Amino acid sequence: MRKPFPSWLKKRVSFNEDYLETSKLLKRLKLNTVCQSASCPNIGECFANRTATFMILGNVCTRNCRFCNVAGGTPESLDDEEPRRVARAAVELGLKHVVITSVTRDDLPDGGAGHFARTIEAIREAKPDAIIEVLTPDFKGDSNAVEKVVKALPHIYNHNVETVPEFYDIVRPQADYQRSLDLLKYVKQINEGIYTKSGLMVGLGETMEQVTGVMRDLREVGCDILTIGQYLQPSRDHIEIKEFIRPKVFKKYEEIGYEMGFKYVASAPFVRSSFHAEDFSKKFMNS
Repeated sequence: MRKPFPSWLKKRVSFNEDYLETSKLLKRLKLNTVCQSASCPNIGECFANRTATFMILGNVCTRNCRFCNVAGGTPESLDDEEPRRVARAAVELGLKHVVITSVTRDDLPDGGAGHFARTIEAIREAKPDAIIEVLTPDFKGDSNAVEKVVKALPHIYNHNVETVPEFYDIVRPQADYQRSLDLLKYVKQINEGIYTKSGLMVGLGETMEQVTGVMRDLREVGCDILTIGQYLQPSRDHIEIKEFIRPKVFKKYEEIGYEMGFKYVASAPFVRSSFHAEDFSKKFMNS
């Protein structure tokens, strides 16, 4: 039986005209979003503000993380026209900050890195002034794949560690904590001008010491931006919530993050990797 939500985790959803238009546009252009596929609690607010996080490489993931609502299984072949359609959607939505993520595609030789690069290039051609942020999988630690994405020059490179290392075997058994840290470190080694970003969810039973340990590890590899949000169980088949973290604890994580030297910290119950992602670029990049 799932725990009832506390008062600070209740959100009113607005289905205004812009929400409906955003939904129609995505359907017309045959695009996937993590907002829809991952059952994000912020979808109403984002779509109502004509924003969305595009999910490329299909909507079927080759991994089966126990926290994620994206479908797992055997993916379809790549859609070569997808990058152009993403760029078109960015133009029609009037996005100044474009976020691209993907399912994990361990079946592809480069993990889909080339497709990420082509999508970045298509957006840059269609919207030269847009800030481009990518949220990539770990590419199984393939440095050549990471280089493909970095050399396409996104402004922000995000890769989430998701949880504390002690929980990896349970929460994301096909991932590796050190591999994720190494990826973020390698991005900076290739191009130190690219902002790096990572995030984790809390409420799985982790301690404050474990969370701050992850924060220290991220700073040691030069991570600039940190997001921390409450894990919400998508279904009874997913890993259970152990605890609803109170807003004052999120505020404490924010304070600690800034003390550690992160350039920007978003820490609150409804924070997700891409939620209000443009707040950073407005502050630091004049978007």
